[in-house]
Amino acid sequence: MQIREQLEMLVHEALEAAVADGSLPLESIPEVGLERPRDESNGDWASTVAMRCAKQAKMNPRAIAQAIVDHLPENQVVAAVEIAGPGFINFRLSDAVLQGVVREVREAAEDFGCGTVPEGERKINLEYVSANPTGPLHVGHGRWAALGDAMARVMRHAGYDVHEEFYVNDHGTQMDVFGNSVGVRYMQLLGHDAEMPEQCYGGSYVADIAQGIIDEEGNKYESMTDQERMEAFREYSYDQMLKLQNKTLSDFGTTFDCWFSERSLYVEDENGESPVSRSLKAMDEKGYVYEDQGATWFKSSALGDEKDRVLIKANGEMTYFMSDVAYHYDKMMRGFDHLINIWGADHHGYVKRCECMLEAWGWPGALEIVLGQLVNLYRDGEPVRMSKRTGEMVTMQELVDEVGVDATRYLLLSRSSDQPIDFDIEVAKKKDASNPVYYVQYAHARICSVLRRGVEAVDPALAEAAREGEASMADVAERIIPEGVDLSPLTHPTELALMRKMDDFGPLVALAARDRAPFRLTHYAQDLASLFHSFYTSCHIMSAPEEVRQARLALADATRIVLALALGLLGVSAPVHMVHTEAQADEDAAAQAAE
Repeated sequence: MQIREQLEMLVHEALEAAVADGSLPLESIPEVGLERPRDESNGDWASTVAMRCAKQAKMNPRAIAQAIVDHLPENQVVAAVEIAGPGFINFRLSDAVLQGVVREVREAAEDFGCGTVPEGERKINLEYVSANPTGPLHVGHGRWAALGDAMARVMRHAGYDVHEEFYVNDHGTQMDVFGNSVGVRYMQLLGHDAEMPEQCYGGSYVADIAQGIIDEEGNKYESMTDQERMEAFREYSYDQMLKLQNKTLSDFGTTFDCWFSERSLYVEDENGESPVSRSLKAMDEKGYVYEDQGATWFKSSALGDEKDRVLIKANGEMTYFMSDVAYHYDKMMRGFDHLINIWGADHHGYVKRCECMLEAWGWPGALEIVLGQLVNLYRDGEPVRMSKRTGEMVTMQELVDEVGVDATRYLLLSRSSDQPIDFDIEVAKKKDASNPVYYVQYAHARICSVLRRGVEAVDPALAEAAREGEASMADVAERIIPEGVDLSPLTHPTELALMRKMDDFGPLVALAARDRAPFRLTHYAQDLASLFHSFYTSCHIMSAPEEVRQARLALADATRIVLALALGLLGVSAPVHMVHTEAQADEDAAAQAAE
């Protein structure tokens, strides 16, 4: 049980006792509502419950606060409590309960902070990226890839049932335009005087695909009609682009449970029905479909949309919206009861009609849209809009190739999705404290270096195995930290601050999952890393007396575990080696020995 939960239980028991003996004339027990004081001098936790129930009790808030304090049961959690201002109750935790966090982290390991959502919580379909298979992924797609993947990781750690899905927009005229664009480039490369049509994909990657076809099959398609060539190249190019997108995302650490093809929505079963026809029939049965001037319409205005929406044009052509209707209906039919879509901010005008379609079927509130802002690329403060290689947009792959997966993911997750991100490529490449991901990873690597140094004196072979990656840091920690290690020496302010911060991890994960806000973990990781660096500077580890050294090694190990967890939930690695960490460890050890 988290410390906050223990404290809330104690205050709740105090309220019940005060009500029972008549000290507090309350008809119902209010929520305790603990929060961190802005000023650490006011303690570890504070409650405003006395002020919130003053009207009901018809008492002075300070008198209510005193009654609560007087009825607190005996416990090992609270070291001191005071009443401040108009009725704040400030609690200072005991060292022992904070030290228990270290033990809890090390026992739970990778399960630390795992939550359990309420029984009956919904099965969630999380759809993100979902780019057209007509070109390489751009930097904006990279942001949605990082966000969606991290969101899924955080939500799963908090106990949610999450299914990740990529919707492949492989139906419609844009696919024909793509195939035709490749066909024109193909003919041009073979020496024909062919002009690209006004509606086309003009990126250099189109010519690359065409050249690839020539390299593989020569002029095999030269004598075909434009239509035959378009159809052949449409399928070939679609396959090539989908493989490229899949590889880019996989290399980025983002994988999906399902790549759902839009084309499948139009495939009929043995009864002649398709997901499109089934979704339309279900909407019609609810009374939200009508015909007008030969077109089929969705009566979305009856559900709050600004106007009705066309589903099928008068010429029989399905609209893009019809595909979305069928797709979302299919999701619900597959057993999901809450849908989360991550879209770019330019889709904000599309949200209401999609919410209406779920409501039309009888699932109001089942669709949740997360809108995200753009990524602004910079290099040393100067805007970057074009690729140096092609003179076109900077692709996701180019950014990752230059900056690396970890830095790209971390910086793309560093702000809330509803805020634009200014991504400076040169800052992301720096190997110093100005780069936040380096700063956090360095703290983790530094702890690993300390643990390896600790094991060298007692088990050189294990130290070497850990250095070569053949033994885990958990193995190293187990070798040098006794089971049931005495943690009572951990009383220095920097040690207590580290333990407080680690205790915040579980509640933070729960809130980040609830609010779809994995960016909070980047801030948490930086704060935890900063607290560790402060502790490491203030408290000697290896040169301390044995009982203190063992306790501090346990604290360092617990910090390593939580840092690795925070980074892992962001999809970022927690390296055990980094440039300078070993040299820095030698320098630190020499300096501490000299003191």
